Amino acid sequence: MRTIPAADVTAAVARLCVQANTQLPPDVRAALARCRQTEPWPLAQQTLDLLQDNLELAEQKNLPICQDTGMACVFLELGQDVHIDGDLEQAVNEGVRQGYNDGFLRKSIVADPLRRGNTGDNTPAFLTVHLHPGEQCAVTVAPKGCGSENMSRLAMLKPADGVEGVKRFVLDTVRQAGSNPCPPVVLGIGIGGSFDQVACLAKKALLRPLDQPHADPYYAALEAELLESVNRLGIGPQGFGGRTTCLGLAIETAPTHVAGLPVAVNVSCHVTRRATAVL
Repeated sequence: MRTIPAADVTAAVARLCVQANTQLPPDVRAALARCRQTEPWPLAQQTLDLLQDNLELAEQKNLPICQDTGMACVFLELGQDVHIDGDLEQAVNEGVRQGYNDGFLRKSIVADPLRRGNTGDNTPAFLTVHLHPGEQCAVTVAPKGCGSENMSRLAMLKPADGVEGVKRFVLDTVRQAGSNPCPPVVLGIGIGGSFDQVACLAKKALLRPLDQPHADPYYAALEAELLESVNRLGIGPQGFGGRTTCLGLAIETAPTHVAGLPVAVNVSCHVTRRATAVL
């Protein structure tokens, strides 16, 4: 049994909150550069150039990539042979508190969904813990702004809708979102599970690097087909037209009931932020 002090979790979360908000992951940056090279529409080209300038300035000046520094979504891949010495949830929240305060990041969390009231430190974090064999703890911070989160959707399709129904739902989600989520977007797609689980699958899909296709060839082919179909919608960067509507998408699946076909699409903007540390 390996012991990790709760203070180490706090320090990692605090550091990752700043890193994720100021440095775009290499795979997302590479996808933006690749799309710029293949984008034929002049206005879309200019928009992608402006986005690239923003990324470079943010990294140079250690400033947030986006003014919406998001909900602090924290994912822990926790080994079953790891003992956290202290309160794990408190440790994560303290890390978010320190990271958002010390990094001068915008605080966007309200204490109550109807009565509102900003908590002042961007806590509580939105914590997801997955247990795995072993003695390691991987911490990922993935800030999620609500301009894109508000464009996400979930549907309980019928099994008879099949893969064509899933395709229609994904395309309809992007079409309805239009320019609202600051395209080009990244899509996390969950298929299967239960009503509550499919939304978690969609958000988990956003953690997979854009240059890493699904391990199952069937779903890898579906990812490629959906990406091409989404980019044919012509929404383009910031809604100005062009073929760069989506930088990439990932599908995560789970077994489901014989009578169900849950589908969720988690929409993320071009600043799909995540940073990981292994303790």
